[in-house]
Amino acid sequence: MKILLDTCTFLWIALDPSRLGERASAFILDENNELYLSAASAWEIGIKYASGRLLLSQRPEVFIPKAREANAIATLDVNEESGLHAGRLPPLHADPFDRMLVAQAIIHGMTVLTPDPLIERYGVCVLW
Repeated sequence: MKILLDTCTFLWIALDPSRLGERASAFILDENNELYLSAASAWEIGIKYASGRLLLSQRPEVFIPKAREANAIATLDVNEESGLHAGRLPPLHADPFDRMLVAQAIIHGMTVLTPDPLIERYGVCVLW
């Protein structure tokens, strides 16, 4: 299964795996699953770090690639099709980063690993 990680899920994998719970951890550890981090999540992390709302031991440009590589997480670029699809989504969620993740999951046939119950309202496959 192709799994797109919510930004908070990625951060918990890297910083505090105890917050994931058994079910989410099982999906992450299952070698049959392919894990992805959206470039939109990297952007969100960078913005929160720069504003002081997210503390990291290293700058995002060091932290993110190291955490991805340590956990076998691939990058998912934001493409035009996903951007256009995000603009067509109903206004169920105000967070533009989450809306992009939903659009990417739909366009790329992925499942989103997130604790956010609003994501499921878009009809995208969600696990937690």
